[in-house]
Amino acid sequence: MSKKFKLGVIGSPIEHSLSPFIHSRFARQQNLNIDYQAFKVDETNFDGFIKEFFSDKTSKGLNVTLPLKNLAANINGDISEEAKFINAVNTITKSNGNFKLESTDGLGFMADLNHKEIGIAGKNILIVGAGAAVESILFRLVRSNPAKITIYNRTEEKAHRLCSNYPNHNLVFTSQEDEEYDIVINGSSAGLTGLFSPPKDITVTNKTIFYDLNYSLGKTPFCEWSLETSKSVYDGTGMLVNQAAQSFKLWFGVTPETDQVSEDLKSLAK
Repeated sequence: MSKKFKLGVIGSPIEHSLSPFIHSRFARQQNLNIDYQAFKVDETNFDGFIKEFFSDKTSKGLNVTLPLKNLAANINGDISEEAKFINAVNTITKSNGNFKLESTDGLGFMADLNHKEIGIAGKNILIVGAGAAVESILFRLVRSNPAKITIYNRTEEKAHRLCSNYPNHNLVFTSQEDEEYDIVINGSSAGLTGLFSPPKDITVTNKTIFYDLNYSLGKTPFCEWSLETSKSVYDGTGMLVNQAAQSFKLWFGVTPETDQVSEDLKSLAK
């Protein structure tokens, strides 16, 4: 019997995580034997869980979701430049007794855009929200040469702080959405809670691309609103699968194929 690798995803809530489904498909592709489970962990028992999980010699790594990504960045280990900059880790690997700490969200986002043939260079982009989901993609997004990125957030102070992290890039914040945008990205968690309120007074056309960082087996409120304007509307399922593929690569040194897994996820919604 092949060696079994212990893996998992931690966060709270975690009950509806699709990560076990995705990684089981990746492992099947590569003929690997994994035990990947979702564990409900909050801030109070984070340190204890990490110690206990990795005390098992078969433990290979963990994915980390909210609200634990910032805590994971404080683990004593080798942290990547990107994860350190955004102060968030979504992938923990234990190798030769040492922890490697990385963030694959930005890579997964850009990989999904490339797969969908969505170019960033020269585009005017509006991002709705200024929370953790937005922080996770900006590191890669600003380096892809957009003409301008505008952060719209109801709390201007939060948007201003996020923009100040990138002083050498054309990144601005506003409470007035009064320009024409090529791409509109939703990073507000209200997109899943049902409290989503569409941006007003923005100029979009049927050529505008809409992308929701949230994902759902059904249509998110943001996607439902966007479909009134454009057919180029996407949720974060592709990003989810591609960031998972990057985690899998960190653990096993091979990038799994993502197309079929994305199709498998769509079939769950039917």
